Amino acid sequence: MTGEIISGNRVLTLEQRTLNTARAARALHESGIGLDDCVALYLRNDFPFFEASGACAQVGAYATPINWHYTAEEATYILRDCDAKVVVIHSDLLPPILDSIPDGVLVVVVPTPDEIAAAYGVNAAVDLPKGAVLWSDFIADREPWTELPPASRGTMIYTSGTTGNPKGVRRDPMDEDAQAQTTQMVFEGFGVPADSSGIRCAMTGPMYHSAPNAYGLAAARGGGTIHLQARFDAEDLLRMIDELKLTHMHVVPTMFVRLLRLPPEVRAKYDVSSLVHVIHGAAPCPPDAKKQMIEWWGPVIYEYYGSTENGIVTVVTSEMALSKHGTVGKPIAGNVIRILDDDGKDLPAGEIGEVYIWRPNRTDFTYNKRDAARKEMEIDGFLTNGDMGWLDEDGCLFLADRKNDMVISGGVNIYPAEIEKVLIGCPGVRDCAVFGIPDAEFGESLAAHIEITDPNLAPEDVQSYLRQHLAKFKVPRKVVIDEALPREDSGKIFKRKIREPYWAGMPRRI
Repeated sequence: MTGEIISGNRVLTLEQRTLNTARAARALHESGIGLDDCVALYLRNDFPFFEASGACAQVGAYATPINWHYTAEEATYILRDCDAKVVVIHSDLLPPILDSIPDGVLVVVVPTPDEIAAAYGVNAAVDLPKGAVLWSDFIADREPWTELPPASRGTMIYTSGTTGNPKGVRRDPMDEDAQAQTTQMVFEGFGVPADSSGIRCAMTGPMYHSAPNAYGLAAARGGGTIHLQARFDAEDLLRMIDELKLTHMHVVPTMFVRLLRLPPEVRAKYDVSSLVHVIHGAAPCPPDAKKQMIEWWGPVIYEYYGSTENGIVTVVTSEMALSKHGTVGKPIAGNVIRILDDDGKDLPAGEIGEVYIWRPNRTDFTYNKRDAARKEMEIDGFLTNGDMGWLDEDGCLFLADRKNDMVISGGVNIYPAEIEKVLIGCPGVRDCAVFGIPDAEFGESLAAHIEITDPNLAPEDVQSYLRQHLAKFKVPRKVVIDEALPREDSGKIFKRKIREPYWAGMPRRI
């Protein structure tokens, strides 16, 4: 049926989702949530994620997803920074952060569904702490919210910066025209029809990330049927495509790599001819993997370049990807790209500079409580993601490197400064440098080079320490102990000298 969201054996109809969303809006309102407030979503992909996001829109609040891989320290930072009044959280995710949730935050617990519990090997039992309430009880028997929705605030995604502290991208309220234009941009960029009632979509990536979040909510808004994959598994995705005749999905390059690693006889078991539009982004895709996927699935694979701040900037088709290896495409929907040198002057085709973007009718934003950081990324109305690249003679964009040190591993943004800040506190560490190195599966992985004061300190000791303070995906896979790190005259670590040998002979630097 049109508009259904399906997870395992559970089905949420459009009618039930609409009712639950309106009841949730009433519940949020009666809990003190109003204009510009934040509701934190500490959830895996599940029905309440869609319902709570929609409810926030109805009362003029910001839905604020939090990466559930975070430690209590990291999660609490975001809860405090966004001044969350309510957190909606899966039951198995609550115990590790319960004691760190700020006083006064209402905890609304969603029982972890069986299919998610099985996928992650967690306990689905609910132990409701004092003062918390179940999601079903929170919205039960509420009078549905019927007020006209205010200007949309959308989702406030937290994305880190070179300082290592996550920053909330807080968009200005959007009136009906601005919301329609933004929605149209999302539909066009992601290849999801505005009337999505005929599509069957797989959600493979976590909706705490900006692109899967925008993709999933857009597909739901358009009436598409959405199948939630509890946890990405390559062969299971092929089974879903075959059995459910899926037509659309958003993926990251790591998923392509894992699909291609399946034995040929496994890949041959499944029919993927139903696919119409598969789009990927969030990280560089190995050219060989892209070519092999197009040969396997056909010219249904698209790629985009963008960011939480700028949205979708370019799109590249399968045909363009094969003819212009490495391009991330041409600007879409009236977007304009400039390549600027360090003095802010335009560079000619083929010369590498910082990539700046202008989008028509762009809804402005600031970083939550950090207006100065927002101003630093703009020149004459053009905004930068901090990427370095060039335009060819046909106006196609190619990326070369990042001006800052951000690492994208498996589609996840990781910021070395945040890790270095923790690592320098490790007993026995004198100084450190963290950066990205090539990884065949994830595009990049993390490496840390350290100077030590304790000769008995081993790489595994460092990793163990970091795991106590950071999410697992932020812990460097490679830890190297150096006698002395190279330094500039100022004494600052010359990170580029350590990083360059890892990338020698590579056609890219990200």
